[in-house]
Amino acid sequence: MNKIRELREAMSLCQIDVTNATGIDQKTLSNYEMGKTNPDSYALIKLADFFDVSIDYLVDRPFSKRNENSEILRKIDVIAKELYEIKQLLK
Repeated sequence: MNKIRELREAMSLCQIDVTNATGIDQKTLSNYEMGKTNPDSYALIKLADFFDVSIDYLVDRPFSKRNENSEILRKIDVIAKELYEIKQLLK
């Protein structure tokens, strides 16, 4: 589940941050990121909600044009968060 790691790192989060927000055990999350295990439907929903992406995106399933627009919007949100953090550092 490399998408989980990609999303987490894009948001400059540690595994513990995702763990605290989703209730998914850190070791379990690590196993998902390393591809040792796959998340069940409950975990996929939690992760998709947390990262504001579709489950299709998390499992690398091809998605429709509508979902492509959602992905673009998600990337814009990530960039906006990064710009906000940079702004805070400059204060």
